[in-house]
Amino acid sequence: MQKTYKKYFPIFVIPTLVAFIISFVVPFFMGLYLSFCNFKTISSAKWTGLSNYIYVFSDTKGFISALWFTVKIALVGVVSTNVIAFALALLLTKGLKGTNVYRTIFFMPNLIGGIILGYIWQLLLNGILIKVAGVDLTYSATYGYWGIIILYNWQKIGYLMIIYIAGIQSISGDILEAARIDGANYLQTLKNIIIPLVMTSVTTCTFLALTDCFKMYDQNLALTGGAPADQTTMLAMDIYNTYYNRTGFAGVGQAKAVVFTVLVLVIALIQLRATQSKEAE
Repeated sequence: MQKTYKKYFPIFVIPTLVAFIISFVVPFFMGLYLSFCNFKTISSAKWTGLSNYIYVFSDTKGFISALWFTVKIALVGVVSTNVIAFALALLLTKGLKGTNVYRTIFFMPNLIGGIILGYIWQLLLNGILIKVAGVDLTYSATYGYWGIIILYNWQKIGYLMIIYIAGIQSISGDILEAARIDGANYLQTLKNIIIPLVMTSVTTCTFLALTDCFKMYDQNLALTGGAPADQTTMLAMDIYNTYYNRTGFAGVGQAKAVVFTVLVLVIALIQLRATQSKEAE
């Protein structure tokens, strides 16, 4: 009976496969071609070779600056969100009173759109900065940087926390009980049992945090808008500004998008390989 049904499996794959090809594969290769062209519309595209890519990698005040700023956001953002989310997950798997309420409260910011979050935190942080230092977020790239870090943590920690909670709760109670019987204290249990057994969750959460950092646009737009002088512009915003706000630069914007895609893919694959190698069998 099972063998009879197997021949029909491809039929159920076809709709999803067609949608994937139309919505991702075809646009990707069209975008790859257009990155080598100068164009205003697709029908007017003219092949220009590597000139767009040469411009991208020589654009130190645009793409390179945005890349470096995004990397700095990712380095701090990925570590901070995962550490805090894991700590909260440990706390909220202790059977504390009101645990479900706390989980809901921590998760709720993830349900709010990035634009709304950006404006909310702009009002909050500007209110504090103006009162304390007499300036706002757009006055200094340092203020803007930490503003984005705070916003990103507040939005993502709850989501990653839920994944870590699922990982911790999947650990067999017998293993933890055996560790207690053998005399292991909490730190030893955490280091030698809990962390190794939730490395799958670490892989997932690190991947999500890393890719989300690099793709961040709406929060960046609402919170700082790239001010001052594009010093807090992240990669996604730089690509958008190049493509839509600079006449004659559509090809350059497309080239930046291709470089961005390849960059995120390579970094994500390196991260996945690094964390998966530490997962417990």
